[in-house]
Amino acid sequence: MDREAVARLAGTDVTHGSSDDPDVLDFSANVNPEVPAGAREAYAAAFDESRTYPPEDYPEYRVAAAEYVDCDAADVIPTAGGLAAIRLAVAVTVDPGDRALVPAPSFGEYAREIELQGGEPVAVSHEGMLDRDPGEFALAVVCNPNNPTGDAYEEDALQAYAERCRAADTPLLVDEAFLGFTDRRSLAGTDGVVVARSLTKLFGLPGLRAGFAVATGDLRDRVETASLTWGLGWPAAAVGTHCLARDEFVAATRERVASERERLRAAFDSDSRFEVYRPTPPLEESTAPFLLLDCGSAERVEEVLATAREAGIALRDARSFRGLDSHVRVAVRRPGEHDRLLEALDVRE
Repeated sequence: MDREAVARLAGTDVTHGSSDDPDVLDFSANVNPEVPAGAREAYAAAFDESRTYPPEDYPEYRVAAAEYVDCDAADVIPTAGGLAAIRLAVAVTVDPGDRALVPAPSFGEYAREIELQGGEPVAVSHEGMLDRDPGEFALAVVCNPNNPTGDAYEEDALQAYAERCRAADTPLLVDEAFLGFTDRRSLAGTDGVVVARSLTKLFGLPGLRAGFAVATGDLRDRVETASLTWGLGWPAAAVGTHCLARDEFVAATRERVASERERLRAAFDSDSRFEVYRPTPPLEESTAPFLLLDCGSAERVEEVLATAREAGIALRDARSFRGLDSHVRVAVRRPGEHDRLLEALDVRE
């Protein structure tokens, strides 16, 4: 990291969703409220193995991850969550003084990681991201599906942009933290691309800190060289391996999220106090587990957040995202919890 940048950023942080209060119904974090069966047992069984160092190559975890995203297991680099994969990708591509292209509004950690390396994040509307010339930058970043908007790039358009980045010799970092909620293909294994994946969202285990990066060729070698030895503990590797093979759980989650997301969309669409975000090409609807709602004004955001709090519900104040000044983000959870949310906000179905 760049020492001057670290000193400059000391004491700053990125705003995230989630509530630690067990009595609060949390719609502020886009985390699956369900966990795969057997995950607890896999965690407990890893205790004895934790008396030794994990294998440095994590063979079972790599194979499970590779089968999950359909890539070569040799191209998988285990990481302690998706953000660790993002940090590695930035660290091996951005030097002090470099410029890197980031989408907005989107996950604020991209810009922070670039700044920590001494680079300059250049924000562009995520709708126009694929129109920018990647040759001007040391790194280009996309979030697919994007957080907090929930839309995803048309597959052909994103693949074409990856080819443009490769031709310009500009690595492309694709954050696929929410792609598992959809049936879209991963870019894992695409030359010139680093894919960052997380087990946090889909498998409901944010505290486990398990994820992985996927890259090929020289880019893959650089990412692995920069990765921490034993960067994934035994419990994370064991539970991750277990979860990545739970195809029925993934299918059931996708079905529930698609159905309940549409239910929430229809309910908020019918209420004139809210405007549900809708994408335009080359972006299209996805089944990301959240909705972005425009409340009309900052004052209305405060009212909506306060009303939810009074009912024991946490929503995500989306005003911390670049370019959003009247928005909240609502996670997709379970039917009964949505009943409670809609009742609290007096939204009629």
